[in-house]
Amino acid sequence: MKSGFLDKLIGKIDRVRPEDLESQLLRLADEKGFLETIFNALHEGVIVTNLRGQINYLNRGACELFGLDREQCMGEPVQDKIKGINWTELLQGGKVVSRDVEVFYPQHRFVNLYIEQVRLEKTHTKRPDADAPSAPEGFAVILRDITENRRSTEETIHSERLSALTLLAAGVAHEIGNPLNSLNIHLQLLDRKLRKVPAKVREDLQSVLDVAKGEIDRLDSIVQQFLGAIRPTTLNIGLENLNTLVRETVDFLHPEITDRNIRVEQRLRTDLPLAEVDRTQIKQAFFNIIKNAIQAMRSGGLLRVESALEDNFIRITFRDTGGGIPPANMSMIFEPYFTTKSGGSGLGLLIVRKIIREHGGEIDLVSHDGEGLEFSIRLPLRDQRARLLPPSS
Repeated sequence: MKSGFLDKLIGKIDRVRPEDLESQLLRLADEKGFLETIFNALHEGVIVTNLRGQINYLNRGACELFGLDREQCMGEPVQDKIKGINWTELLQGGKVVSRDVEVFYPQHRFVNLYIEQVRLEKTHTKRPDADAPSAPEGFAVILRDITENRRSTEETIHSERLSALTLLAAGVAHEIGNPLNSLNIHLQLLDRKLRKVPAKVREDLQSVLDVAKGEIDRLDSIVQQFLGAIRPTTLNIGLENLNTLVRETVDFLHPEITDRNIRVEQRLRTDLPLAEVDRTQIKQAFFNIIKNAIQAMRSGGLLRVESALEDNFIRITFRDTGGGIPPANMSMIFEPYFTTKSGGSGLGLLIVRKIIREHGGEIDLVSHDGEGLEFSIRLPLRDQRARLLPPSS
């Protein structure tokens, strides 16, 4: 629709017949509906505000990205509907703005905001200032989902980081592992000699020796965890019942679960088909997830474990009633040595992700801040690393 159409119509309103006016209004409604259809078909989100930042229009894409209700947003300040962003700063200055934003609700995504002033095209006029730029009427905000691009970049960085850590691991295993073995051998020799000394002397020195042996074991465990988190492994694939692996892992952790007064509720689908997995590796992943969950909960907490079938995947979901993960920490949860626990190594979830990816699976993490964490893994029914798509027509 040309920008001067309404001005011309208003100027001739006293000479327009009712039936002609009705026809023009129907034309306006048709064009508005046509534009609405186009904007709602876009994958990008679109928000239009006035100069005060009040929402004049938003399409379906914007509503889906931020979990908004269109009718409730009209006329409302954008900062009240999309919180956590300094809209006052972004919408001032008359400059084109492009910023990346991390969105946590309704899904964890990364979105690029592109903001530009909206200036209406001037109608044809003989005024002297006709060529002067029109005054801004508001702002147009274009929202583009860049989650996949960002994740692809992060995957590349992660791969390069793991390659560097793998080289470091070889040196760590040699430089630390050998001295630890030597120390362990010498402590064993000391232990044998202590058996020949008087009981009083042996009792005093035995506690010191036990502490030294414990610290050596702890250092060896840290080295092994580090190597296990980054070193490529050969999977021993076999047909396994994932429900059985879940039950065995829960039974193994039963003493700690009971000691912390945690309830475990298992909702496992009875007709779950077998999956091609490495039994030991998958049980290690389940162990790390369940252990993290029970350590995150207070006495009386509930851990719910569910299994489900989704197309060619099996989904195992672990949901606890702990404190969840703050939004600021979500992007670091799989980083090496990142932990919120005082005695944690920060390698548990890194190992989980490594195992699941080696099986061609996927991980989905949803934090209900203050109410718990939902950790889902999807494993293919068969060892399916790639799928041939049908030829394009």
